Order: sequence, then C-alpha cells, then structure tokens
Amino acid sequence: MWMVCQRAGLFGLAMCLVACGKNQGIGGGSSDASPSTQKENAAFVQTIAQASGQDFEDSKRGLIARPTGKILAADGSVLRDFSAYDFLQGTAPDTVNPSLWRHAQLNANIGLFKVMDGVYQLRGFDIANITLIEGKTGWIVVDTLTSRESAKAAMAFAEQHLGKRPVSGLVFTHAHADHFGGALGVMSQEDAAQRKVPIVAPAGFMEEATSENVLVGTAMGRRSVYQFGRDLPRSAKGNVDTGLGKDVIYGSIGILTPTWLIYQANQPMQIDGVDFVFHNVPNAECPAELSFSIPSKKLYDGAENLSQTMHNLLPIRGAKVRDALRWATYMEQALEQTREAEVYIASHHWPIWGNANIQQFITMHRDVYKYTHDQTVRLMNAGYTPSEIADKVQLPKSLADFMAVRGHYGDLRHNVKAVYQYYLGFFDGNPAHLNPLPPTDAGKRYVDLAGGADKAIATAQKAFDQGDMRWAVELLNHVVMADASNKAAKELLAKSYEQMGYSAESATWRNAYLSGAQELRNGPPAKGMSKAGAIDLLLQTPMERFLEAMAASLDGPAAEGKNYRINLVLSDQKESYALWIDNAVLHFKRGQHPEANATLTLTKPLFVKIIAGSAGIQETLLGDDLKVSGSKVDLVRFFGLIEKAPGTFGIVSR
Repeated sequence: MWMVCQRAGLFGLAMCLVACGKNQGIGGGSSDASPSTQKENAAFVQTIAQASGQDFEDSKRGLIARPTGKILAADGSVLRDFSAYDFLQGTAPDTVNPSLWRHAQLNANIGLFKVMDGVYQLRGFDIANITLIEGKTGWIVVDTLTSRESAKAAMAFAEQHLGKRPVSGLVFTHAHADHFGGALGVMSQEDAAQRKVPIVAPAGFMEEATSENVLVGTAMGRRSVYQFGRDLPRSAKGNVDTGLGKDVIYGSIGILTPTWLIYQANQPMQIDGVDFVFHNVPNAECPAELSFSIPSKKLYDGAENLSQTMHNLLPIRGAKVRDALRWATYMEQALEQTREAEVYIASHHWPIWGNANIQQFITMHRDVYKYTHDQTVRLMNAGYTPSEIADKVQLPKSLADFMAVRGHYGDLRHNVKAVYQYYLGFFDGNPAHLNPLPPTDAGKRYVDLAGGADKAIATAQKAFDQGDMRWAVELLNHVVMADASNKAAKELLAKSYEQMGYSAESATWRNAYLSGAQELRNGPPAKGMSKAGAIDLLLQTPMERFLEAMAASLDGPAAEGKNYRINLVLSDQKESYALWIDNAVLHFKRGQHPEANATLTLTKPLFVKIIAGSAGIQETLLGDDLKVSGSKVDLVRFFGLIEKAPGTFGIVSR
C-alpha cells in the first residue's frame, strides 16, 4: 500500500505553493559578454540616461534598519542570505542589461521602512512586502510573504525596532502565495480564532488560493524554477533579481481562513479603529484581488495590479492568461480612488509620495496595458501572427521613458502574445501549424535538411559570431532536440542562451535563458519539488481539487477497458467519495458505490501527508488512521493507474 500511495502522490504545487527545494548555486553564466551583447547593452545606457533619481530616493526613504545574516529552514539550510546581492554596486557589468541592473539595485534597498506615521513596510525578506498599519490595539498586517520562515523573521525584525504589539487585523490583498503563504509566521490559527482577529480577503480568495496550480502544478512548478532563477548563483553572470523583488523564499507555506470577504467595488470596513475602503478588483493580475484606501491617512494600496514594473499578462511559468483591457479599466478606477491620496504603497517594491506622482504612475500603467491591448488587437485584425506582432509593437516614447512601466518583470513581446492568446488562442490561422511535428522529429529532419549536425552547428556559430542569437538558438535547438548527446551543439546553445540572458531587460527572461544554459550543461534536476512544506495549505484544500488532479493523472491507455469502482472515505471529515473509471476516464462524486471493488478509509491529515510524501510506513500501514475493505488487489491496481509526475522533465532538451 505504501508504494501505491507513493505513486499516487501526484499533486504538485508550483512556485508560490510549495517548498521547492533550496538554491543549489550551480552552473549559471560561464561565458563573458560577446561583442554584440556588449554593444546591445551599451545602447541601453542611453535608454535609462533620462531616468530620474527620484526612485532611488523613494526606495531608501524612511529606512529604520537593514537586516543582516540569513533566514534558515528547520533543517539549517539557507532560505535567504541578506548579503547575496551585495555585488549590485556601481555601473552595470557587460553581462547585465543596464536597465535591469538599475532595477535590481532599487530592489536591493531592503529592510524596515517608515512610510508615514503609523504605516511601516518590511521589504526584502521575501519577494513581496509586509505592510504594518498601526491600529488602536496592535498591528494590522497587510500580506504575509511566501513562507512561515520569512514572515516570522520579518515580524521579529519589526518587533526588535518598533516594539512588541499583537496582530489586531490581517489583510490578504490577493490569492498568490507570496502574499498569504507566511500567515502562520505572523499569527497561529489558535491565536486568530481565540482573539477573533478580523482576516480580510477578496471574494473567491480561498478557492483561488487552494486551487492555484494544483491541477498543473508539476509542470508549472518546474517552469517556475526558470522564471525565478531559483538554482542560479547570485552574481553578475547569474540571478540579479526577479523583477518583483530579490528572492522567492521556498519555505513552509500555510494559510488562514478569511473572516470577512470583499465583494464590492467600494466596501468600507473598520479594523482596530482604522477606517478602510476596500475595492474588489478580480481577474486582472489575480482572479481574486483587492486594493484599498485609508482616507484619514490619504493612503492607497494598489496591491499587485500596480507595481514598479510592467507586469505579466501571462507568466512564463504558465497560468491562465490575464485580461489586459480589464486591467486598464481598474487603473482608470484607481485614478478616481486616489484623487486625494498622498502616499501610495503596494504588495511589491517601494512607495510613491505626492498626489501628482501617484496620478502619473497610475496613468502610465493604465496606458501601457491599454496600448498593448489595442495595438495587438489592431494588428490581429490586420492578419498578423503573434510573433510578427511581438516584433512590431513598440511603446510610444512617453511610456518607454517611464521607468516604472518598463519590462523588468513582464515583457512587452510576451504580453503581446498573451493578448493574442486571450482572444484567438495559440493557433495563428496558418494550416501548416495545425499539426506540426513534435520537437524531436522536427529537429531530426531540419538537421538532415541542413546537411547534418556539423553543418548546422557551423551555421549557428556564424550567426553567434555575428550577434544573431535568435537565429543561432533556433538552429541549435533543432540540433539538440534531434540528438541530446551532441555536446558541441549543447555548449554553443548554452553560450547563445547566456548572451540573450545578459542582454535581457526582463529579469524573468534573463533567469529563463540562464537556467536553460545551466540545464544544457548540468542536466535537469535529479529531484522534483517537495510538497512537505505545503501541508498546512494542503489541509485547507478541498478534496475535489485533489480528485480533479488525480483524474488528470490517470494513465488513459493503461486504463482502457478497466472499470474499477473505489470508495474513498475521510473518517475525520465525515466525507465519502465514489471514484470510478468509464471509457478510460476517472470520475468522482460525493457518496459511496454500493458495490465498490474496495473502500479506502483514512483521515484527511494522513491523506495529505501521503500526497506530500511525508507519511512514514508505520503511519501508513500500521496506524489506526487507514483501513482497507474489499479487494486490496483491485485497490492496488486502481492506484497503479495513477501516474506520479516527478517534475524532473527536461525543458531545453528531450
């Protein structure tokens, strides 16, 4: 039974929902910047030459103290080294885009900051911010970072410098785990319940927070390692930033259930003597999100719909594509909501002071998303394909010169393709692309067409030498897909990816290119992502989400002709589910089959531990929390049809 349950432990969670393992610090850039990369980066110096120094002043304003040392996991491993980015000094080296280097330096201004009387922020303890708002009796905490460890360290740092105060309110701005995952590092479930602490979140928060990435979490999690550069060394040839902040902290993830949900566009509420006006803004940056105002302080929090960078309409790790037009509409609403605001804060980055600055900031964000949307749609209707549109659309100078909407996290070319996908899907209309060959088959045929691998590599080398990295990568990708053992092709492809990473303005693109180079040299990860650190979150996840993921992991060809009927009973939850296979499809519903092949009875905590791979043999086989009735053989055969995706698949080679 233990081995069967191990195979069925298929419910991977992605970047924001799992303890993904620790930074390995291997590989990374090993080449110097080529002449063409140096030239490309030199051109960016002119792009940022006009940039004001105000954002550097704002990112340092109100600094009370800067943390030192490390945040450690329970096993002693390093989750966050506060000195890791100390190399971000002076002018940009040849191996980093100057615009990204500048942004990375801004994000490196970390610590505890006083924003205004009664409002403080903890920045740099994780990828996101914790905001502390002083209430009558304690702190109203806005967002809680990704992990228990980072949130606990941040709150302890605040206590050290501001004194000890209880948490008197909690606000989750949205349902991405870097804003709720550290909740149990801020306040325990028992404390929250006993003191009846108000916990505010947008409508749909728990559904989105517990379902985000469960179904396709293994693939999304694997890809997130590329997006955030998890395994890259922190250096001028490796990870310099994520775009939204310095590091994602892959620790223990939990959640607290909201006691108050925001449904309305303008919903007043008082928390510990402070009058808030909450604004429900769903289905833009996140399916469940809110922003808020505190009129008495002339303070506005834009959550993550407004950051100091162009955002993603479709993250490169994968997600449901986002609505650019709705996003722009929320920005128009934000302009109305901030007519009296004098201080702006958000879930990431540094604040803005002064109403004129705030209004300009929001206007530029409104227009960058609206321009991206409108120009993409215009060219779609003219018959252009996603790649063609991505090369055609350029921001007008007024937007391109505004640093807070440059593509340090999201990227204009990627966002253009997201708009196309939102309306027309991935297919560009050309019948040649209806049923293309898979990468390995196409690669073999292109290599043959080129006259063999050596000739293809020679052509790619010429393109590399001429600075035509896109063509070099396209050629070499075919060679590597055709033969993953071709060391010359893999090394030249790795070098090509490095040059593209060195010149990328977007941190996520840089991290992806450099992670691809690293994988070509070192291979894919030996282990997939651990779910052990997400048990506190998984316990709050409805069973239906797990069963949906189980159905999506059924080996269809192997299940053909099978008709198993299994009952799953959660003894502590008083819940039962009937599972059955028809036409090689796994179905489920509440209740039990009267004539099931077998019935598996266990507690939900044990079920979650099995899924997370943290239940021991004694717990599973010898404990009182698990019982099997009916045919154990059929139960084993049923679970044997459920594949466990290890999350170690190759991305840049097969």
